[in-house]
Amino acid sequence: MMLHPATVHFAMVLPVVASLLGVLYVLTRNKGVSTLSLWATFLAAVAMGIAWYTGSEAGPAIYDYLSEKGQVELLEHKQLGLYLAVSLCAIFLLQILGSKLGSFIIEAIAIAFLLTATLVTFVQGNDGGEIVYKHGMPFKAFMMEELINDAVSDAKEAQSADEKVEIYEEAVESIKMHSKDLNKLYVSPTIEEPE
Repeated sequence: MMLHPATVHFAMVLPVVASLLGVLYVLTRNKGVSTLSLWATFLAAVAMGIAWYTGSEAGPAIYDYLSEKGQVELLEHKQLGLYLAVSLCAIFLLQILGSKLGSFIIEAIAIAFLLTATLVTFVQGNDGGEIVYKHGMPFKAFMMEELINDAVSDAKEAQSADEKVEIYEEAVESIKMHSKDLNKLYVSPTIEEPE
């Protein structure tokens, strides 16, 4: 079972929470709000790191089931996820530095970076959705179409009716195998698969 779909929700929400607290701190200069923003940024960095890790684990499992464009987008998605995780860690350290030095300017700069990282997180979330819904699930139909087209081409070259039937049966079995593999990735394991 893939954990990435569950972990990305935290990676999307926590930067927003940290950013809102950061903006509130900039407006009020309340040290308590600064501390809350600091810890929210820490949690956002941890969540982003976990989302990146679980995505790195899930990526190879779905890579072959994506369109060619989807495969490229998946690799870019993984790279941007790493950049976001590292950036949030750096922002957290910058916030700590500003807090320890009592420098409002450093903290404000960190919050500006945090707002930027949060906006990039929305782009990252949109890309992740496209990978699954635009390049993933529809590719199942393209994969089946390709297997059928190959079978038709091979059957035209076959000499006997038995050879043609065997070619089509192999195509059907391949479609069933791919469909079963995809259902394991995209469908809850508690759902019974038809035989």
